[in-house]
Amino acid sequence: MSKKLGIFTLAMINVAAVASVRNWPTIAEYGLSSVFFLILAALCFFIPVAMVSAELATGWPKTGGVFVWVKEAFGHRTGFLAVWLLWAENVIYYPTLLSFIAGTIAYIIEPVLATSTLYTLSIIVGLFWITTFANLFGMGASGWISTVGVIAGTLLPGGLIIILGMMWFFSGNPLHISFSWENLFPNLHTPTQLVFFAGVLTALAGLEMSAVHARDVKNPQKSYPKALLLSTLLILSLYLLGVLAIAIVIPQNQISLVAGSLQAFSVFVNAYHMPWLTPLIAILLAFGAFGTLSTWIAGPSKGLLGAAQGGDLPPLFRRLNRYGAPTALLITQAVIVTLFSLVFLIMPTVSSAYWILNAMLAELYLLMYILLFAAAIKLRYKRPDVVRAYKIPGGVIGMWCVGGIGLLGSAATFLIGFFPPEQIKTGNETFYVVFLIVGILIACTAPSLILIFKKPHWNHQLSHEKQ
Repeated sequence: MSKKLGIFTLAMINVAAVASVRNWPTIAEYGLSSVFFLILAALCFFIPVAMVSAELATGWPKTGGVFVWVKEAFGHRTGFLAVWLLWAENVIYYPTLLSFIAGTIAYIIEPVLATSTLYTLSIIVGLFWITTFANLFGMGASGWISTVGVIAGTLLPGGLIIILGMMWFFSGNPLHISFSWENLFPNLHTPTQLVFFAGVLTALAGLEMSAVHARDVKNPQKSYPKALLLSTLLILSLYLLGVLAIAIVIPQNQISLVAGSLQAFSVFVNAYHMPWLTPLIAILLAFGAFGTLSTWIAGPSKGLLGAAQGGDLPPLFRRLNRYGAPTALLITQAVIVTLFSLVFLIMPTVSSAYWILNAMLAELYLLMYILLFAAAIKLRYKRPDVVRAYKIPGGVIGMWCVGGIGLLGSAATFLIGFFPPEQIKTGNETFYVVFLIVGILIACTAPSLILIFKKPHWNHQLSHEKQ
């Protein structure tokens, strides 16, 4: 395949993979300190992920991504754990994405519905099952929906929030944050002040997906770092300006993690006497999020489908219907998503339910990243002979610096994630911690149990099917 990707194209792929208006309210909870945390996250996580993933993707370009990389370093069982964690965190991601859609739809119908747990749960379950069944029959238009969704549902409303926020700031309107040197640095004395940092890291996660294109970049050793720098500047600029636009118009204790973006829009358009814009922006945001859902709903299952086709799961889970969809995997995924969504009935508010799911998502994602960084370091010793089109400069020391910073940053944030945030009422703290621990234990032990109870006929039937 000819190398076609230039610096700008690869940077746009990164922006599309990571930038999301949905994440802005979570980071806005920090106020002006969000600037500090975004820069910290870029240095100890965002950039290391991009560099490590690019090296691994150009050295092992096989289909499977994280599964292949971790398996090469630590063996089949650990590789299966990595891809399982990636699937599990994606399954938890869907209720958070759907709750965002529910919140935006509420602003079209009746804004107060955004705080209703029963309404939010109904939208989550209903939309997910509808989209699952649609995927069973194929969705040829999903790529088009996703492309339009990124432009109409992310770039357009995100740009509007930033422009309106700048107009608000320079017009001398009252601000809910103080732009002072003291407020730039957060209070780091207690872990509960740092909990939202896990949300910041999750918001910047996903560059390992775009790294698969590194082999198709012209002169990757020079072009990839430049594309990384450009995409980092663009993504951080979008996040910084968008987050501050929300923080300056909404008091910290009133920011909705689900509908914070639309809260900001409502303040702006009412101040500028354009209330008719709020429903229009809500439609755009909902369409953008639904475009993401329709395109990626089958995505997490593809990793497990690869494991099933390798004989690691019962034969039922590798069967495809006549439209090429893994029916059993998609239905099982929908059932699990429904069960996780019931947390909206248990938690005291929609924001607290959104956060506990986001916290679980972040913990599983960070565990996967710990394995990813460790695999990159190990492979420099285990497979030094493998040619990498892009290689982190500085030899083994360079890899230890980049991979080590990413590993330590991920591990530290993983531990902090067990503390309930001070800014959100999460109800019983014991339930919060136990929910996370039990969820993580189930996610981590499930792949080992599957391999322990793996039946010989799974591989035998696989051989028969190939014949």
